[in-house]
Amino acid sequence: MALPTLGPVATPPDEDRRDERRPERDARDPGRGDDRGRDRDDDREEGRGDRRPPRGLLVAGLLLGLLLVLTVASRDGLSRPFTQRPLDLMEFERLLRKNEVAEVRFKELTALVTLRAGNLRADREGTHMSVLFNSPEGVEEEVKLIRELSAEDRADCISTVVHQEPTNALLYQLLAWFLPTLILVGLLYVLLFRQMRGQGGPGSLINFGKSRHRVASDRTEVTLADVAGIDEARQDIKEIITFLKNPQKFSRLGGRVPKGVLLIGPPGCGKTLIAKATAGEAGVPFYSVSGSDFVEMFVGVGASRMRDLFEKAKESKRSIIFLDEIDAVGRRRGSGMGGGHDEREQTLNQILVEMDGFDTDRGIIVMAATNRPDILDPALLRPGRFDRHIVIDMPDVTGREKILRVHSRDKKLGADVDLVALARATPTFSGAELEALLNEAALMAAMADKEAIGQHELEEARDKIRWGRQKKSQKMLEAEVRATAYHEAGHALVATLLDSCDPVHKVTIVPRGRALGLTMSLPEQDRHSLAQGEVLARICMSYGGRIGEELHTGELSTGAQNDIEQASDLARRMVTEWGMSEALGPIKYETNEEHTFLGRETSRRTLSEQTMLEIDAEVKRITQEQYTRAKELVLKHKDALDRLAEALMLHETLDAEDVVAVVAGRALRTRPPVASPIVRLPATPTTPAPAPTPPREDGPRPGDIQPEPARP
Repeated sequence: MALPTLGPVATPPDEDRRDERRPERDARDPGRGDDRGRDRDDDREEGRGDRRPPRGLLVAGLLLGLLLVLTVASRDGLSRPFTQRPLDLMEFERLLRKNEVAEVRFKELTALVTLRAGNLRADREGTHMSVLFNSPEGVEEEVKLIRELSAEDRADCISTVVHQEPTNALLYQLLAWFLPTLILVGLLYVLLFRQMRGQGGPGSLINFGKSRHRVASDRTEVTLADVAGIDEARQDIKEIITFLKNPQKFSRLGGRVPKGVLLIGPPGCGKTLIAKATAGEAGVPFYSVSGSDFVEMFVGVGASRMRDLFEKAKESKRSIIFLDEIDAVGRRRGSGMGGGHDEREQTLNQILVEMDGFDTDRGIIVMAATNRPDILDPALLRPGRFDRHIVIDMPDVTGREKILRVHSRDKKLGADVDLVALARATPTFSGAELEALLNEAALMAAMADKEAIGQHELEEARDKIRWGRQKKSQKMLEAEVRATAYHEAGHALVATLLDSCDPVHKVTIVPRGRALGLTMSLPEQDRHSLAQGEVLARICMSYGGRIGEELHTGELSTGAQNDIEQASDLARRMVTEWGMSEALGPIKYETNEEHTFLGRETSRRTLSEQTMLEIDAEVKRITQEQYTRAKELVLKHKDALDRLAEALMLHETLDAEDVVAVVAGRALRTRPPVASPIVRLPATPTTPAPAPTPPREDGPRPGDIQPEPARP
């Protein structure tokens, strides 16, 4: 971002006057306050250069002090080799009388002894040792002894050199002990205190309790034109932006803008995108921070950061605070097992105080996003804090078409691309998934060296995002591939014969993700609720694959695990949640599935044993009826099942038109040959049974095993 223009360069005497005029300009344009604050910090740093020595001089002084200590230590003999060993006084006098001591240097209560080279210990070089004395009198007695032994009139005169250096004990202690301490304190000052005095550094200790928000630029690239498929949410955001730009339009009629706006929706529906668009359209400082930035190990840090965030927002006349993933700090207080979390609850309390404490006439709006509004604290959701709740649902077919057009503006699409058909073929897709779909299609087209993105790449990208990539390297036995073909043919046959079931979109036996084959059914229109007949049709379709595979192989397999799971879940929800059971009636039966650690109290069991038995019996009745229904349909149309399986073995993938044609007994349309992604292994040859051993003429021998006679 370019630095703001500060006007003509002023002379040094006008520097203070220019600093006085800056707050006025910052108030008129609060968006540039941070940049100019950094400029003023730099100016102050430069101005302090004449009054405070730079860091280099401080480091140089510390190095000189260390050098002085080493010099004193060398004069005191402390820099001698570290091979000095302590020497006993009696051993020292014995070596002294044998004239093995070359030099003795007395310093305070220590005698540094140098033995002669080639002494009795066979050392080639002189050995350095030290002798410690208990008192100055002992040192004087030892000096007197050496002088007596060195007298020339003695027959056994020794030639030991004695050095006795007078020292200042006070100065020695000062340099040897106080100066290293001073150097250590200086290093701590450089490493610790200077960092604490740093202005806004990320690693500054004094900024540990400061907010870690990010200020969005006014020139952000995201605007409301980039938000599609959520028209109601766009209207609410336009009202907030209008208030920030023209608050008198509302205040003249006695209205006020909501203090808080809570964006609620599933992941990927566009909550953060709306916040970015608001930052680009409002033209005011936009403070963005994540809820996890307030959760720290130390209690009170999150509340301190929250206070600092609101203080920064109050410095501007109008601003927006965006708290992403507010459920990280806004969960219910004192709930769950073991009570609450002190740090999180203190941060939540600070949010409640700040939102209900500052004046809304200042133009400060708090926006937050979450996909779990059920676990938020009720005090956070009440009017006066988050007054407006904007629910962002998954886009419908019209919204998906708009989203696809927005995200395809910078992509080169082929002439065969039909975004309307793609929008109809992507139900339950969120905005983030649609953007990822177009990106995956662009990558596929680039890897294939194509000039544009085609409809084939878009459909393949959709299947990859929803069900996973094709497993082209997976090897399967021919018998297993055929069993998978009959399994998927059973699903497709039942779905085609039932009017209440969603139409089949595609059937494939190519492995994707964790599935060996897929039968994809897509609704013709967006559905927001299901009728009882539609739920039963889905259960019936789930059992069609198991029945088709069993009719071909004559035995059961594990391939229907997911189908059974889906059918059982639908049947149980019909009984316990949707009230679709005549025996149990329209009653909500608690199933004890609350998540204790997500802000909910531990649920209590309210079902009796008899009621639970009735629920299980009703679920079993529904599933058995639909299993029998599916089996009757498959047996009645066994020829269509065989035709579908053979078509899948030949083409491996069939679309909706192909499935209808095969079930009706019509010929398939001609298609270009496509390389098969399945590596089929030949069937394992069976080992022929060994020929029976002819009976011996001489009869059985002792020890032979006699065959057991057949039982009646």
